Amino acid sequence: MLNFPAQVKILINDKTRQIAVTPTTAKADNAVKFSKGEGKQTTSVSIKNAVLVEAISKYFTLAEAPEGEISFVSVNGAAYPESKTVIFDVANATAGTMKRRGRKKAE
Repeated sequence: MLNFPAQVKILINDKTRQIAVTPTTAKADNAVKFSKGEGKQTTSVSIKNAVLVEAISKYFTLAEAPEGEISFVSVNGAAYPESKTVIFDVANATAGTMKRRGRKKAE
């Protein structure tokens, strides 16, 4: 739907508790690195921009997870193809826990 944009803008509406993602250019103010090109982006996109993560994290509370698991929050976005935008409504978030993936820490 977004066609693998290299850069996006993340717009946060505090009043409606919605987060929008829309493609932009690298020269745009507040552009955030997003996706590799089509065919090269083989997994979901993870945004690790510290300022952005902090701004969004205030909308979600992660529960304590049992040993060997991690907490997560998931929100499905609503696509608006005419404006090339995806909007995530915080009210529709679901929380849970899952087993850790990847290498185990040495003991």
